[in-house]
Order: sequence, then structure tokens, then C-alpha cells
Amino acid sequence: MFKKILIANRGEIACRVASTARRMAIRTVAVYSDADAHANHVRACDESVYLGGSAPKDSYLRWEKILEAAKATGAEAVHPGYGFLSENEEFAQACADAGLVFIGPPPSAIKAMGLKAESKQLMEKARVPLVPGYHGRDQDPALLQREADRIGYPVLIKASAGGGGKGMRVVEKAGDFAGALASCQREAINSFGDDAVLIEKYVQRPRHIEIQVFGDTQGNYVYLFERDCSVQRRHQKVLEEAPAPGMTEAMRRQMGEAAVAAARAVNYVGAGTVEFIVEQRGDAGTSAAPGRPKQASAPSGGSEDTPVPSVGANMSFFFMEMNTRLQVEHPVTEAITGLDLVEWQLRVASGEALPLKQEQLQIHGHAIEARICAENPDNNFLPATGTLRVYRKPQATAFQRSRVRIDDGVREGGVISPFYDSMIAKLIVHGATREEALARLDLALAQTHIVGVSTNVQFLRGILRTDSFANAKLDTALIERERAVLFDQEPLGLPLAAAASIARTLLAEAASANGDPFSRRDGWQSHGVATRPFEFEFRGEPQSATLRYLHDGALWLQVGDVAGPLVIGSFPSGELELQFGGQRHTLNVYQDEDTAYVFGAEGATRILAIDRLAHAGETHAEGGRLTAPMPGKVVSFAVKAGDKVSRGQPLAVMEAMKMEHTIAAPADGTVEELLYVPGDQVAEGAELLRIAV
Repeated sequence: MFKKILIANRGEIACRVASTARRMAIRTVAVYSDADAHANHVRACDESVYLGGSAPKDSYLRWEKILEAAKATGAEAVHPGYGFLSENEEFAQACADAGLVFIGPPPSAIKAMGLKAESKQLMEKARVPLVPGYHGRDQDPALLQREADRIGYPVLIKASAGGGGKGMRVVEKAGDFAGALASCQREAINSFGDDAVLIEKYVQRPRHIEIQVFGDTQGNYVYLFERDCSVQRRHQKVLEEAPAPGMTEAMRRQMGEAAVAAARAVNYVGAGTVEFIVEQRGDAGTSAAPGRPKQASAPSGGSEDTPVPSVGANMSFFFMEMNTRLQVEHPVTEAITGLDLVEWQLRVASGEALPLKQEQLQIHGHAIEARICAENPDNNFLPATGTLRVYRKPQATAFQRSRVRIDDGVREGGVISPFYDSMIAKLIVHGATREEALARLDLALAQTHIVGVSTNVQFLRGILRTDSFANAKLDTALIERERAVLFDQEPLGLPLAAAASIARTLLAEAASANGDPFSRRDGWQSHGVATRPFEFEFRGEPQSATLRYLHDGALWLQVGDVAGPLVIGSFPSGELELQFGGQRHTLNVYQDEDTAYVFGAEGATRILAIDRLAHAGETHAEGGRLTAPMPGKVVSFAVKAGDKVSRGQPLAVMEAMKMEHTIAAPADGTVEELLYVPGDQVAEGAELLRIAV
């Protein structure tokens, strides 16, 4: 076994690998950029080496610097994590040439599966079913358009070297193809350095089910069952679970054997994931009961020439791609198997055989993972940046077969920067049944309090409560189908938000008064009743409330049409007990400047307290200014000075957090001036162009 490894990654996956290495008495070396000088993964490792600037191209993608760091520190092997260099065959080969073990598959396997078009051709030879499409080398746009027309719309354009939802576009009609292709290629060249694409039929009502496979250097292979990753936004996963609801033993066996056949075809070594798209016809898969999965021994692995037919009358599966690395969602597999997949990676990379055979693997219970991201779901999931002023997590339990597990690489006071992925943490729960796991996840999300950046925590809770997810009616369109109950929701409401903000203010005033009656706003009055007005902004609208101090010291609050006694208490833990509107609530309220962030059992919200004296004399700019929603790079402008534009028309494209974002016209008008050129880096709030409206 290795004595020391270098982890060529950052964030939660670097912390995750370091945790297993520490348990196995393996020393670890971290690498870091300017932005990550004080990051958790640096603290988690025994040693650390500086790579360069904050942008990945200046640090985590500089594999020559990583190899120098490994040599200088005496590391014997390199764990690439996922993302960055994890699926770069040149890096894997460079490790081997430098006498270092790459903890992953051989370069030949990465190359074979890394290009989607070539991998599809390889799988066709291995008799694995494929979605109809074009996987050729000719990338002439006119040819690609003709192929899309031949396949029939809707089609999916995918970057051949891509992954993680980047370089991917769904095209509904022929007239939209050219623009989608150009955007897809731009994103692909920026993310992967290769703008080649493939075209596939866009499967209707698909489920995304993937199989975890493992191979060793002795030619042994197993599959560690499946994960359902159907709940996605912008082609990126949001919730993952194992086992897949409604999965039959026959389908599990056939998909597992297909995955092993794919791994054998490229002499795969280590952890990998074979992703399948499952087509549902009729009512297939839409009414699966979320009951307890069977606890069953797995069938034996497949062989090179195993044919993979369609399964059942109403479901078929097709090979999508193979990810030649550990997946973000690997913890749900660990939860249902009780295994540590990073330990397996280390053992296989050091030359050991797989720890278990196929017939020894079993499924225990159900696990679900939620990706907590810094983003605004109500604004097309726009990534967010900022400081984690509050970061409170649910109580986690033991690592393996844990009831609640948190994988993260951040801490309170840390910064979510624009340079890397927007994921803050992964929250994983495990239960005896799917229903138990769902309830446990909802409670754990309710106990997750984040202030300082927008997050998707409440959105995730909303998904769990939809009819589709609760009853396992899964497909990749679930979020869009449930849009009416997922977006622009307010779980707590104005009366409770205002009451919580006022209560927080009164408690703070009482604490600061320190017994001085002349410092108290609710002190002795020369008359029986005093009133105190409050003004707020809630969900973009001005609101007001009136608090009355009664002669007996009681409080009476009116917020809109809701009025009644206000009773305030607090717990030693910092929680606020509030009685208002005929209900009792236990809340956590955090104040960040003028904004109160309120967290309760039903959800969370925020409300801005307006101090008219502090805001006196302020003026607001007129319309006509278009600003960057976050730090990033200007990719292109679709207009020039003098052009007339209409509301909703695309004006510019920005790239931030590895994704492209389109800036649209807020109203009809005429472009007066472009203030940047493509390639320029801009700060959040920077004015990009001016429009006369």
C-alpha cells in the first residue's frame, strides 16, 4: 500500500479522499491556488504545495506543476478526484512516465471512453444498445444540421469530450439548430479544449440510471448496483438515489452486465460509472411505489460478449457514456453497500485484487444525496458568489451506513468564488426504506442554515414534496413538470417573516440596553399604549407593520391583515420561540446588516428592514443599464451600437462558474454603447452595455 499520495483536486472531494487516506495511515499532499490558500482541503492534508493563480488554467489544470509537487514531496501516487484532470489521458500517461501511480484507469481506457463519438462506436461493437444519432468525425455545421434533420427533432447536441452538463443543448426545431450548435461549441472549447460534438435523438420521458463498476489489474470486474440521477437542472444532477426506484432484479442484472461488458471492452481498472438513458413508454416507471427495496444478493458479472436486450415491454435502456473516474454521487452507493469506494480505489491502484466478488455484494436500505449549491433557482439557477456568513449543518453520524452524512470543503466565513463549481456541499441520508430516507433528508435540509450566498436548499425541499418525486414518478423533466410548485414559492409568508425580524430586533435591543431603561424602545411611557412602526421590503415589495406596547407590558402586532399578541422567547441554543397569529413557531433568525434570514420547520425566507433615516437622500438609477449578474468573462455580444432590440432579445453571453449565461433585454429600446469587448473579465454589477428605452 502507498505511504503517501498527492490529491490533485480541491474542495469536498479532496477532503473526502484525505479522510479515507488518514484512516488507512496514508499521508496526503494537497495542492492549492491563490483562492484556496486557506481552504479546508489544505488543512485536511499533511502537506500542501502552491500551484498558481485562482483560475483553473493557472493552477489545478497545470499538470506539470502537479507532477513537480508529487516528486518534491515524495508522493508515490496521484488521486485526481473528479473534474479537472481526472479524465485527461495525457495527465494519466504523464504520471506513469514520471514513475507515479495514477489512481484511476489506464490512459488507453480514458481515451477510449473520453470521446463520446468514439466510445459509442466501441459500445456498438460490444453489442450495447445506443440511442440513434450521429457520432462521426466530420464536424461541418451544414452536415451536422442535415444529420439533425435526418434524426428528427428534438435532438440533443453534446460536446464529444464533455461531461457535467457542459457543452450540451436540446434543440426543438431546425431553425434553432445553428445558434445552439455555436453556443455548445463555445462552451465545449472553453471547458474541454475541444469543440467536436455528436448529435442524438432526444429521448422522451427518460430516466438517467447509472451503474457503478470496478475492475482490478487481475481482470476481475463487479458492478455495485445502480443510482438513479434523473432529477436534473440544466443537464446537471440535483438529487441522486440508490437503488433506483422500481428497478426489477432482471433489469438490474442486465444493466449491470452491460456495464461490466463496457468496462471489459476497454480493459478498465478502478472505479468507473456507466451511464444509461432509460426510455419509458406508456406508464412505465411513473407509478413505482417508493416502498422498501429488496435486500438481495447480486448476480454474477457479465462477459465480453454478453448481449444486452431491451428489458420489459415498456422500458428500454441505451448506453450514454462512461465516466472514467469516481462520481460526485458515489456516497449513495457507499451507503447502501457499506463500502468505502475510495479505499477500493487505493487498494486496486496499489495492485491488490477487488476486495469482494459479485455474489458477496448486497443492497441495504435506501440512500439519497442532495447537492447543495450556491445558486438562485428562481433566476434560472444563476450561480452565486459571496461569503458564508452563516453555515450551520445538521448533526452527522458515522461515516459508513450513516443516517446523515455531509461531504463538504467549506466552513463558516469561507468564500464561494467565481472560479470553481458552485457546489457547497453534498448531504447524504440513509434509511431502511425510501420513505424513511425522504423524511430524513427533508429534516436534514431544514437544519441546514446558510447566509451570505443564495442557495438551492429550499428548492431541494420543494422537490422532495412534489407528487412526482415522493411517488417515484421520475424522469429528467421532473423539475419542469413541477415548475408551478417549485419556483417563486414563499414557505413562511410575510406575517411570520416580519414578526421574526421584529422579535430579533427587540431581543437585540434588550440585550444592548443592559438594564438601562432610557435605552429601551419599549420603556416606561407617560400614557398607556405606545406604537412603533416598522417598514420592510419583502420579495421586492414594500411592506409595513405596527407594534403596540400595551400598558401591562404585552405586545400587539399587526402585519397586513394579520393581527394579534406577539409573545417572544429564546432558547440557550439561540433558537427563537415565537407566538403570533394563533400559532407557535421555533425559528432560527440571523441578522446580516439590514436583512433578517428566517429558518423554520416549513422553510426559510428573508426580509429587509428599511430605515428611512439611513436611506434618506438616496436616488435610484433610471432604466437602460444592463449589468453583470456575477463576476465572469464576456463571451460575445449579439448586438452593436445603434441596433434596435425588443424585450427578451439576447444581447450578450457571459461565462461564469464554468457555465454560459445569456443577458437579455429588459425592454424594447436602442443600443447606445457596448462597454466591453469579448474576452474581458468583469466584476459583479459591472455595466456591460447601455440601452435607450
